[in-house]
Amino acid sequence: MTIAEWLRDTPDGVSLTVRVIPRAVVTRIAGTREGRLLIRLSAAPVDGAANDALITFLSGILKVPQRHIRVIAGAQSRNKLVVIAGMTAAQVSGVIAPAAEPA
Repeated sequence: MTIAEWLRDTPDGVSLTVRVIPRAVVTRIAGTREGRLLIRLSAAPVDGAANDALITFLSGILKVPQRHIRVIAGAQSRNKLVVIAGMTAAQVSGVIAPAAEPA
């Protein structure tokens, strides 16, 4: 299985490069764009609400505790680097890749 370019194994788990689009009608994976996983978030980008919504969404679809997910870069940007502890790229890809066809 080929691992997507937005997904990397790290010593502590896995990292995802993500592009978020806030204020969407519904929170969902919307494919990929420019080598990043594209996620539409219903939250507004105010006071960290979009970051919280991203963590909650990823936690729900990947079935991992929210405390295992951190936004380590891009907290105030649409382009983010997210790290998920305790998972491999293959595990994440198996869940997310079917919904991440290019947009």
